[in-house]
Amino acid sequence: MISLVTLAVFSGAVLLLLLSPGPNMAFVISHGVTHGWRGGCASALGIAVADLLLTALTVMGVTALVASWPPAFDLIRYAGVIYLLWLVFKTLQQRPGADTAHVDRVALGRVFLQAMLNSLLNPKALLFFMVFLPQFVQPEAGPIAVQLMVLGGVLTLIAGVFHALLGMFGGALSRFFAKRSKSAWLQKWGLATVLMVLAVRLAVMSRPA
Repeated sequence: MISLVTLAVFSGAVLLLLLSPGPNMAFVISHGVTHGWRGGCASALGIAVADLLLTALTVMGVTALVASWPPAFDLIRYAGVIYLLWLVFKTLQQRPGADTAHVDRVALGRVFLQAMLNSLLNPKALLFFMVFLPQFVQPEAGPIAVQLMVLGGVLTLIAGVFHALLGMFGGALSRFFAKRSKSAWLQKWGLATVLMVLAVRLAVMSRPA
């Protein structure tokens, strides 16, 4: 199986990549601020499930197949842009302070799905799994599919813990804002702004050469 040295190097590379600000980091923190630590952790769980799905697609060769078809990148990208713009619209429709208990019960499942779809509809995430995981595969160490699953599982675990901690940090910011007047308005427009920035970023993204 995969050597401990390879796993250690892989884990270090994953941590370095996670520490680089990106769309998942912005998504988790913004939802942690808006929905508290539970919202942040729901986002982290959604991203983790997306990572597992992308790992499975990589093992099955689907990511390579999709990446080899040029229009696929733009189709996934535009679907992601439309989805994020829809989230902006739904966020701006919310009325701060209206039936908070009901919103909290419904929101966590919705945040989980939003985070998962946000990751799956990012074509660079698909390309990342296709390019990054195979670099640490050792043909002499056993079945390649098993190695890819192990690497994907390790990545998911590390990323899940990292994003959960970010979600808790967002929850701490949420408690800080809760003591300030007009915080609900700031949280609503802050989340909408983050989602809009992610949509624009995805819209202008070019296909890697």
